[in-house]
Amino acid sequence: RMAWRVYRYDTRWVPPIVVDYLQFLRPDKNPFFKHAEGVYFLSRDAKGRPQGRIAVTVDHNYEEFHGERMGAFGFFEVVKDYAVAQELLDAALEWLREREVEVVRGPLSFSMNHECGLLIEGFNESPLIMMPYNPPYYQEFLERYGFVKAKDLHAYWIDAWKEVPPSALRLAERLQERYGFRIRKVNVRRFNEELERFIAVYNEAWEDNWGFVPLDRDEMVYMAKRLRPLIVPDLALIAEAPDEEPAAVCLSLPDYNQVFRRMGGSLFPLGIFKFYFYSRHISQARLMALGVRRAFRNRGLELLLSLHSLEAGRKRGYHGGELSWTLEDNHAINSFIEKLGGELYKKYRIYEMGLLS
Repeated sequence: RMAWRVYRYDTRWVPPIVVDYLQFLRPDKNPFFKHAEGVYFLSRDAKGRPQGRIAVTVDHNYEEFHGERMGAFGFFEVVKDYAVAQELLDAALEWLREREVEVVRGPLSFSMNHECGLLIEGFNESPLIMMPYNPPYYQEFLERYGFVKAKDLHAYWIDAWKEVPPSALRLAERLQERYGFRIRKVNVRRFNEELERFIAVYNEAWEDNWGFVPLDRDEMVYMAKRLRPLIVPDLALIAEAPDEEPAAVCLSLPDYNQVFRRMGGSLFPLGIFKFYFYSRHISQARLMALGVRRAFRNRGLELLLSLHSLEAGRKRGYHGGELSWTLEDNHAINSFIEKLGGELYKKYRIYEMGLLS
């Protein structure tokens, strides 16, 4: 409950569901730790109250994939006292140096496949589902300690009822006629089969992204089980070639943060009822993953999937949605989103620091 102390007066913060949060942190439950090691540090004040926390990990899959021994810090929360932040970061970096880590990056909770980045622009809006949120002073603390920018991540907002450029609609029609892709929603009754299709696309589609680490099958299954109660079939799309080979995937989620904020982090005794009641009143969504396999790129699948997602959101009565995150230097996708009507409205930063002296 450390975070409750930091955000007690911040109405934009959304409490996590504690039971799920703790399961994710447990090495005996989260398959990430089959190829990673980590430790959690907690700072307490003179009265024994928690005043800061940090997680630090070394992902051996990252080292194998990138040839770099990197450590990561995440789950960073601290009261507005730089001395406490310094104490936590000192402990984290000492642990990494003992393991001969070359560079540390973060916040990564635990990798780029999970929640990542420090909010640096866009504090006037609440976070959407599975996106980070933090006080502005975290940036000051990290930079004062010596961390520098490694990469910025962008979040775009799109008004669901803003007119799509007619040229984009005409192009989508031509692409559909030319390539014959089938865009369909996920069949939740055949969830395991659909998961196999998603796995076939995911690692290939994202392998060139900065900081990417391949997900093994155990992690994919674990992530899918966490997301399954939140998935709405109309917003989970698969693009198939004429021979039914999976070509691309697109996953949007209703912004359940609008629900979670009313649950206060608890499922019981009333949290479950609040979840089902307020889920009917969600007004926005987050497009969180859109990936195209290498063999099917440059055929307009990003456009086709985006338009299908936009239409699905409209049918559900959503007023808009977030497309996040994208890398700041992914100019092709950022330009595409802007042409579709998206507006850059939040920025997140991954920091780094070299540890070799």
